[in-house]
Amino acid sequence: MKSIKSFIFISVLFLSQICLAQTANNLMIYRQDFKSLTAKNTVSITSYEKNGAHYVYTGGAGNIDVFNLDKEGALTTISTHELYKQKGPARGLVADNINGTDFLFVGNKHGDAVEVFKILNDGSLKQVFMVKDSDEVHLQTVITLQVIHMKKASYLFVGGLERKDPGLTCFKIHNDGKLTHIQSIKDTNKIHTDGIIGMFTHKINGKTYLYTGGFQDNGVSSFRVYENGKFKNVNNISDNTTDRYLTGAYPVTGTKLGENYYVVVGHRHHKYYHYAPNFIKNKNHKYHGDGVSVFKINKKGALVPHFVLKDDENNKLQGQTRIEIVSSNGKEAIFAVGTRDDAAIQLLKLDEEGVLSSLNYLETGYSIYYGLRSHKIDGQNFLLGGSNRFDFGKVVSYKLAPEVPRKGKVLRHIVNLKYKANATKQQIIEAEKIFVNLKNEIPEIANIEWGINDSTEGASKGFTHTFTLTFKNEHSREVYLFHKAHLDLVKKIGPIIADAFVMDYWTE
Repeated sequence: MKSIKSFIFISVLFLSQICLAQTANNLMIYRQDFKSLTAKNTVSITSYEKNGAHYVYTGGAGNIDVFNLDKEGALTTISTHELYKQKGPARGLVADNINGTDFLFVGNKHGDAVEVFKILNDGSLKQVFMVKDSDEVHLQTVITLQVIHMKKASYLFVGGLERKDPGLTCFKIHNDGKLTHIQSIKDTNKIHTDGIIGMFTHKINGKTYLYTGGFQDNGVSSFRVYENGKFKNVNNISDNTTDRYLTGAYPVTGTKLGENYYVVVGHRHHKYYHYAPNFIKNKNHKYHGDGVSVFKINKKGALVPHFVLKDDENNKLQGQTRIEIVSSNGKEAIFAVGTRDDAAIQLLKLDEEGVLSSLNYLETGYSIYYGLRSHKIDGQNFLLGGSNRFDFGKVVSYKLAPEVPRKGKVLRHIVNLKYKANATKQQIIEAEKIFVNLKNEIPEIANIEWGINDSTEGASKGFTHTFTLTFKNEHSREVYLFHKAHLDLVKKIGPIIADAFVMDYWTE
């Protein structure tokens, strides 16, 4: 009897692992909602659960916007909070609990400061502290923040694109949100702390290690962090042209699978900054492709080059600016990669042996510049995205779910419009022309047809114009929705629209 029970248990475990693997391999990204911002763009996004509610914080130029996220992925605007000097954009948003109090830590990029906000019961914010740049700390062009909890205290590590003396800084976080300086180190030719755009922490055998990416000096570094917040360099890995891609090291994250600890690093190669060549300090870089690099951590906490997933025609890895871990079952992990140059979200799988493989991707229709966040509600995985584009000004929510078969089908996007009574005939004609011209502005639109209502049944509810757009896939619809030409249309004809009714359906 015992052997039968053991057989059943092993069989169930085996089948559950197969189901998990099949689900992971079949995941797709589906947009759920989007909302406009008061900030000029969406550079950084984080999320936080408080008292059973789920909040989203978006940081752009000028402001931080706060939203509620429900279990269906719907976003509801809560509040807006002005950044110091109306600067920003807010970078390195990190929400965390410090001895019973919830805080949002904000790197004010062009304000050269770190701002601390208390998260109130409704998710809104109240500023409680700010520390500005000085000769003692490295807070010019703040980009990345990382909270590290030790046994008796918590610390905030700060990195960025310091204009004068780049480096890494640690502050102790007090119960009221105040920060006191613990240690700063200046960048050298050895360590990679010039342009820290990504940081990640591993706790291994009771020891804490911090991993940083150096955007300007093209590499990653590891540091041992001690109980008192002090830290020292462990080792450093530089870019080469053979087995790693670290020119413009950008996002840094990691996970533990089995007994192995991994750090995953992306990059936005310096070749993509051709429009601002003086921004890049080291001119001796060579483009040898795009890829995501995986490092294994040894017993000393040091980084060891392990695996590289190269960009090809099957994935979207050009200009990686954010890598978020979506889920992990201890045997494999799913990551979401946001790309600025491919303008997409790419899903990747990392197995226990440290091998990355590509899953599905979604072309978002907007460039992602650090603005990607993974969040979970009741077991459902969501992604929150945004763009640095100043004509965008939105936060977007996505749900991860098993892919729905679309082979052999096209998507019809039907837009029904009702014009305001005071809209002139000339305004309506102009609106018609602009809408039809989208086909010339957005190649992803396979076809547009339109017409004026001719129904005599009395059930049209005042809607007079119907536009039917055809798309060949999910990606094309996303590109259309957030394309500058479409956003310009909405802005231009919005004032004369009384109502809109939109439906999409798939057909052969």
